[in-house]
Amino acid sequence: MKRLAKWRLVSLFAILALALSGCSGKPYLSALRPAGEVADIQFDLMKLSTYIMVGVIVVVMVIFVIVFFRFRRKKGDNGIPKQVEGNHLLEILWTVIPILLLLILAVPTVAATFKLADVKEMDKKNSDALVINVRSHLYWWDFEYPGQKIVTSQDLVVPTNEKVYFNLKSMDVKHSFWIPAVGGKLDTNTDNINKFWLVFDQKRANEAGNLFYGKCAELCGPSHALMDFKVKAMNRDDFDTWVKDMQAVKEPEKATSDLASQGQEIFNKSCIGCHAVTPQNKMPDTARVAPNLTNFGERSRIAGILDHNKEELKNWIKNPETYKPGNEMSGKYPEMTDQQLDALAEYLMGLKVQD
Repeated sequence: MKRLAKWRLVSLFAILALALSGCSGKPYLSALRPAGEVADIQFDLMKLSTYIMVGVIVVVMVIFVIVFFRFRRKKGDNGIPKQVEGNHLLEILWTVIPILLLLILAVPTVAATFKLADVKEMDKKNSDALVINVRSHLYWWDFEYPGQKIVTSQDLVVPTNEKVYFNLKSMDVKHSFWIPAVGGKLDTNTDNINKFWLVFDQKRANEAGNLFYGKCAELCGPSHALMDFKVKAMNRDDFDTWVKDMQAVKEPEKATSDLASQGQEIFNKSCIGCHAVTPQNKMPDTARVAPNLTNFGERSRIAGILDHNKEELKNWIKNPETYKPGNEMSGKYPEMTDQQLDALAEYLMGLKVQD
């Protein structure tokens, strides 16, 4: 029975190792493949702490093996071993060594903390820094570019090879803003604004297909694991072009077909009360009850998790509760026929600001 229990334990660890081997190492998602200055700093700290911990384990195991064999009881040894105590050298060593290890870990950690918390540039008047106001909701994300006077949702668009500053706030419960491959994470609270910065490396962005995955890293409800967003990283020229295209949209995109026209009419009757289809921020934070859809046709995912196509869009509109339990969209509009869903999907997929 004891042998059987041991084999069960070995099997459990083998299954655990197999499960961990499936953790994503993809460049758009893995924190172990850093894609920016912040991620590099955090990864270096992770490696440093790991080296220290592994080093301590190796030293302890070596001492354990030496003591086990050298001081084990031998045949004929029936007396009490010689008692050794009060070795000043050993006492000094096991006091000083942990202090040195803590200093080796603490100094770069504190230095990195102050460096990553330096957001003076974004608070300067007439600063050229790119600032993005991130607003988290159940279960979606809103991105406002105050300097450019545009708002988008679910897809965060950023330039590469420069600092991008973020103001983080939650509109309902505590969430946490995290782009694993690039850096973070930092909480979004309801009662204060957190600030930090990230840099998106162009070379590593190319390796990731210029698309990174972002997630909520704070348990916030039944669909917490599904609260994703995507990050489109591009060079500064392409980013400036995107901004100009967004700023050029002054009125809702007009439908380009009869079916899309029917969908636009349905949208104006059922959806416009919550969703905006122009990028300008014409409402206060408290009025943002649903994602901005100005460039919905150019998004990478539907609802942050579904493939971006008409069928998935219709499935989402038909029953969002199936995909994101507890979301704020369920029950907010009348039930639609298949023909109405086709028309609405046709209109929404045509909402684009770039060719």
